[in-house]
Amino acid sequence: MKFYGYFRSSAAFRVRIAMNLKGITPDLAFIHLRRQEQTSPDYTRINPQQLVPTLVLDDGTALAQSLAILEYIEETHPEPPILPKDPAGRARVRSLAMIPACEVHPIQNLRVLGYLGQACGQDEAGKQAWARHWIDVGFTAYEASVAGHPKTGRFSHGDTPTIADMCLVPQVFNAKRFGNDLAKYPTLMRIFDTCMAHPAFDRAQPSQQPDAEP
Repeated sequence: MKFYGYFRSSAAFRVRIAMNLKGITPDLAFIHLRRQEQTSPDYTRINPQQLVPTLVLDDGTALAQSLAILEYIEETHPEPPILPKDPAGRARVRSLAMIPACEVHPIQNLRVLGYLGQACGQDEAGKQAWARHWIDVGFTAYEASVAGHPKTGRFSHGDTPTIADMCLVPQVFNAKRFGNDLAKYPTLMRIFDTCMAHPAFDRAQPSQQPDAEP
C-alpha cells in the first residue's frame, strides 16, 4: 500500500491515526498542498478530486476520501475495532464523526479559505473569523452530543478510540491554530486530551510527520 498525505491535512491525520492503531505501515508519499502539488497531472491521475489523502492498494486501486478509507481499513483490518459492534452504536459514532468531518472541516479548509480571499475579498482576519465561527458551530453541537450522554466514556463513544475521535482530534488542532476558545467545550477537550495520551494519536499529529514544517 501507498499513502499520499500532507502533514497538516486534517483528513490525512484521521487516517494516520487509524493506521497507527491497527499497525498498518504503508509506503508514504507527500503532497504539498500549499505548493498546489495536488493539482499536478501525475497526482490528478491517481486522485481526480485533487485532495489528500489517497490510499493506493497493492493491486493499484486508489481509495479517496478519508471516511471511506477509514471504513475500508476497519473492514480489512478489524482489530482493534474503531466502530462499535451494535448498529445503534455504529450510527452514533458515524454521526459524531460527521460533525467535524462534514459540517466543519470542508468549509474551513485550505481551498475554501483561499477562495474567500481571492474571490470574496476577505483579508486574513476575515478568513480566520470565518473559520472560528464554523468551528464553534460544530464544536457546540459535538459538546452537546457527548456531554452527559450514557454512551460517552473515556472517548467519544465508550472507552476505546473510534472513528469519531479520529475526526475530532484533527479539528481541535485546527481550532487551536485559528484561536478558538476551547474552554467552552470541557467534555470535548477531555476526550481530546485522552486521545492525545494514546500513542496512535500522538504519532499521527502533524509535527511528528516526515514532511512537517514549522
